[in-house]
Amino acid sequence: MDLQTRKIVFVQEFLKLQSERAISHLESLLKKETQESQENPLSIEEYQTRIKQSIEDSKNDRVTEADDLLSEIEKWS
Repeated sequence: MDLQTRKIVFVQEFLKLQSERAISHLESLLKKETQESQENPLSIEEYQTRIKQSIEDSKNDRVTEADDLLSEIEKWS
């Protein structure tokens, strides 16, 4: 399962949550991860590797068009 698919599945499961405690826990985790990524920016090498991977994904049709993603999101409700 690619990263984009995993994100979509995660969001779908998140939207089903009814537990205030679970949502608070996930919010804390997200905040921590966001702060860490801001404190530790990508190196030039990491940035170039991600660019190369993105280009390869695009060449191999491993992308989701914005319109397709929006259509998928509309089905979530």
